[in-house]
Amino acid sequence: MTFGRPYLLLLLALVPLIAWLKGRAGLQPAVIYSAVGFFKGMARHARSRAGRILFALRWLTLCVLVLACSQPRLIKPGATVKASGVDIVIALDLSGSMESEDFVVAGQRVNRLEMAKRVLRTFIRNRPNDRIGLVAFAAQPYIGAPLTLDHDFLQQCIERLEIGIIDETRTAIGSGLATAVNRLRDRKAKSRIVILMTDGQNNAGKISPLTAAELAQALGIKVYTVGVGTRGVAPMPVKVRGQKVGYRPVEVDIDEDTLREIARLTGGKYYRADNAERFQEIYAEIDRLEKTEAEVKKFAEYKELFPWFVGVGLALLLIEIVLGNTVWRRLP
Repeated sequence: MTFGRPYLLLLLALVPLIAWLKGRAGLQPAVIYSAVGFFKGMARHARSRAGRILFALRWLTLCVLVLACSQPRLIKPGATVKASGVDIVIALDLSGSMESEDFVVAGQRVNRLEMAKRVLRTFIRNRPNDRIGLVAFAAQPYIGAPLTLDHDFLQQCIERLEIGIIDETRTAIGSGLATAVNRLRDRKAKSRIVILMTDGQNNAGKISPLTAAELAQALGIKVYTVGVGTRGVAPMPVKVRGQKVGYRPVEVDIDEDTLREIARLTGGKYYRADNAERFQEIYAEIDRLEKTEAEVKKFAEYKELFPWFVGVGLALLLIEIVLGNTVWRRLP
């Protein structure tokens, strides 16, 4: 057991001294007699012992409360926190074309955004010691989550992403990448990574994708690019009053040359996710490539005993008050 405020224990040394001084002074007499010889035969030793017990209870209560104020606590085995030294920002396309259902999982069609969410959930679970952030983009970028080790919060942020929460008519790949890079600019991690996922071409924003890539290169940030979608044509849902009534074929038009150049400039790699299995393999490969030794930090855990000491002190005080006013009551 240790104490958070050990200096308060010095007050315990004063308790015996104060008790001794108070005992020498005695209690204030209720009635003054010229002689006490008449009462000697009436004295009862039990009452004398009771008085000593009540006196001791009062000072014991004070000692226990002093111990409580000194913050007693038990040390638990140290908790270990690992930080890998890798900071990752995921830049995810939320343009309208991400609604195309060209992935099949367990015999069911899944749109590109839902497939991206699925692989991201697995990727995040496999990297519990990384700080990971989220940037979504369509016509403009949107910060979905800051860099964090709270991956439960991050998963919730990913689940909230829906097509339409920002203008989905166009795709600002350059702005999305620049925003992701900016989140990593001042980080001191050993490795800083952006994973950029898109299914189209840059047709919005004031920053070109290659300009953003050059910024990442200058800052030493690696960018992995993922082209999302099958090759040829993809089935786009047709909705009437919010209900899916069928599909229409849309041509898949991913600017693979630009995505390859972004990866080349920054030392990353370009991937094409054209089916569900390949999408999962891509993130598994990125997970294997970006590993560093974990930095281990140890933290002491304490169990505070303050409430227990206060409880004991109050219980002793209550006992002293009850006994002093009932079976051991003093008269007058």
